[in-house]
Amino acid sequence: MKIHHIIPLLLLAGGIIVNAQTNQTAGDSKPASSNISGQQYPQIDSELRATFHVRAPDAKNVRVRIAETFYDMTKGEDGVWAVTTPPLVVGFHYYWLVIDGVTVTDPQSETFFGYGKMSGGLEVPSKGEDFYDVKNVPHGEVREHWYFSKTTGAWRRIFVYTPPDYDQNPKARYPVLYLQHGSGEDERSWVVQGRVNLIMDNLIAEKKAKPMIIVMEKGYATRPGEPPPTSAVGQRPAGGGTNQPSRPNFVGALDDVFIKDLIPMIDSTYRTKADRENRAMAGLSMGGMQTFAITLNHLDEFAYIGGFSGAGGGFGGGTFDAKTVNHGVFADAAAFNKKIQVLWLGIGTAEPKQMRDSVQNYHDALEQAGIKVVFYESPGTAHEWQTWRRDLREFAPLLFKK
Repeated sequence: MKIHHIIPLLLLAGGIIVNAQTNQTAGDSKPASSNISGQQYPQIDSELRATFHVRAPDAKNVRVRIAETFYDMTKGEDGVWAVTTPPLVVGFHYYWLVIDGVTVTDPQSETFFGYGKMSGGLEVPSKGEDFYDVKNVPHGEVREHWYFSKTTGAWRRIFVYTPPDYDQNPKARYPVLYLQHGSGEDERSWVVQGRVNLIMDNLIAEKKAKPMIIVMEKGYATRPGEPPPTSAVGQRPAGGGTNQPSRPNFVGALDDVFIKDLIPMIDSTYRTKADRENRAMAGLSMGGMQTFAITLNHLDEFAYIGGFSGAGGGFGGGTFDAKTVNHGVFADAAAFNKKIQVLWLGIGTAEPKQMRDSVQNYHDALEQAGIKVVFYESPGTAHEWQTWRRDLREFAPLLFKK
C-alpha cells in the first residue's frame, strides 16, 4: 500500500558552492524560529530564502554551510558579512559558519546535536503544515531518564515521552513505541529537532493516534573493552556525509541493550502494557536499519515495525528481489503477516537516488515475497527532519489499533 501527500516544495541544491544573492534582506523576511530569542538573523522570507548576517570585521573569508552546500558571504563596510540563499526546502537544516577556514556554530542560533557535533539549526516554515507546532491542546511530558546497562557496563541516558493523561490517570497502562535517531545524532534528536512531543500531543488531541509512551535511546552501544562505534563520532550524519561505518557498528551490543536492559527497565518503571502486541519500534536512517535488525531478530517482542529512510536493506544502497528477502522471518509470508500488524517503509522523494532506490527495491521485494508493507513517500523532502516528522505523523495513527 502506498501513501502520498502532494505538497509543492522548493528544493535545495546539495554538495556545491553557491554564489547566492548578497542584496539586502527582503521586506517580508522574519527571524527564523530556531534563532536564540531576540536575535534577528538568520531570517526567512516568503519565498523561503534565508538571509544570514555575521559580524566578523577582521575575517578574510566567510561562508555559510547548510548541510553539504556552501554559500559565499560578502563583507559590508560595517564589517558585517551577508548572503541570501536561493529558496530552501522546508523543514529543519543543520548549518555552520566557516570563517577563514574554521567551522563554527552561529552564536545567533540555538544549537542542536547533529553531524556528531553541536550545530546551528535553521527551521524553514512549511506553509499549511502545523502538525509539529505547539497548539492549545493537552500536552504530555518529556522525561530525562538515566539507567544502568549491564550490557555496556555504563549509565545510559534516554528520553521518554508520556502522554497528556499519564499522571492524571494513574491506573491506566500504555503501549510503547521505541523511536530511534539517525547517525551523527543522539537521543535528544527526536525531541529537539523532530518535535516528537508536539506531533504526538496534536495527534492524540485530534484522536488520530492512541496515547502511548515513546522511548528514545542513544543509537550507539559497546560492550566493555570494545572501541566506540564509528557512527558515534558522526562519520555518517543523518543529514548527509560519507564514510559509512560497518554494519556491526550500527547494531552490535545495541540489540542486547534493548532486549536485556532497556525494555525490562521501561516495563518495570513505567505503566506499560508489557506485551508484544503493545510494543512498536521505528527509526530514521541508521535508526531504521537498527529497527529492522532488532525487531526481525525478536518478533516475539514487537508487533509494529517502522523504517523512516532506512530499513532492512540499510540506508546507503542495496539491490533486492523476492529471492533475497524470502528467507528467515520472511520465508512464511502468511505467518509473518499474521504476527506483524504494521510493517512501514518511508522515504522522501528528494532523497539521494541511491537511497530512494534502496528503500523502493526493498519494498518491492517484500511485496513480491507476499509481505504486507505500507510505503509512504514524503513529497519534495530530502534526507532531513521534515521527511521524518511526516513519517511519524502517518505511522503513529496506525499503531495499537487492535
